[in-house]
Amino acid sequence: MKQRPWPSLWPSPSTNFSGAGSLIVLVHNGEELSIVKVPDDQIEFAYFWTRLRISRSAEKKMSAVAETTEGPIEVIQVLFALHPGFGAQELCGPLEILSKALHKIHDPNTRAFECTFASGSPGVTSSSDLTIKADIDIKTAHEDLSEYDVLIIPGGDGVDDVLKKSAEPLELIKAFAQLQTSDPSKERTLMSIGTGSLLLAQTGILQGLAATTHPDYYTKMEIICKDAARRGDLEQTDVMEENYVVNNARFELGEKLEENPFVLSKRPDGRRKSIARKGSNAWKESVKRRESNARRATLKLGGLRLITSGGITSGLDASLYLVAAMVSHESAQEVARVMQYTWNKGVTVEGIDV
Repeated sequence: MKQRPWPSLWPSPSTNFSGAGSLIVLVHNGEELSIVKVPDDQIEFAYFWTRLRISRSAEKKMSAVAETTEGPIEVIQVLFALHPGFGAQELCGPLEILSKALHKIHDPNTRAFECTFASGSPGVTSSSDLTIKADIDIKTAHEDLSEYDVLIIPGGDGVDDVLKKSAEPLELIKAFAQLQTSDPSKERTLMSIGTGSLLLAQTGILQGLAATTHPDYYTKMEIICKDAARRGDLEQTDVMEENYVVNNARFELGEKLEENPFVLSKRPDGRRKSIARKGSNAWKESVKRRESNARRATLKLGGLRLITSGGITSGLDASLYLVAAMVSHESAQEVARVMQYTWNKGVTVEGIDV
């Protein structure tokens, strides 16, 4: 993934920031990674973030394709679109999971995901006053959008301001969905965390689909979806009170349904809980097979896998689902084990057997 520098330099350590807090310069092997302003009561959180930045910096110096004894393994490209007032944990939770995911769980050279941050300014501040340096600006994100496999939209207190101003990442979300519709030959995923789903609803792409959001925002989500339906073709959105909801999943049922780790049970309305494909090989092969492309094209949004999650921990669960679907179930289980986290499953409402 090519990275483009910002047109202006990041503020130097002497820069004055408004508000109480400490200015921290993240340095690794002599390279300055970021300068962040951290509230004094969040210093430990800053150390956590430092480890992630060091990990991501080392990752970006590696080839986009990892080499193994069995040949190259593609690295899945992920774009996080950040807005002012995003939720810090709604970013860091999924990032931690994706950063730990491996194609081969005992081979650290087979990292599955490469993550990039995009925002409208060089530094974007979360609702808890954590300032993050972006890798690229929104204009570059639009230009390079076709290079990304996954777009992730964190929620946070700043969502309301984005809605009021009709600001980014609304256009980026629409462009990513339109990209899949115009080119269904590539498998793409759009995922929102918490109230990030309100932004998806505002664009109208949730019409005819199912979705969820933070429990405190179910009513607001329904109102936005109904307004979008009136502006569009009147298709409604099923707002579900679920941990996370997956539309347009890909999965392999296998010969023995009871052995599929993603099919947990049948629901009264016929929907299966947490269905996904098994393994990164299925992900790569599904892009190549004509029958998969044809089936994908018949689905809404050109088969764009669309995942919405509830609050912060639901974002962790949805991220583990993403690892399971695009890498392997074993990889997701290993990430959950390392993080000492219990993976709680969500639901899948539409899917195709690849």
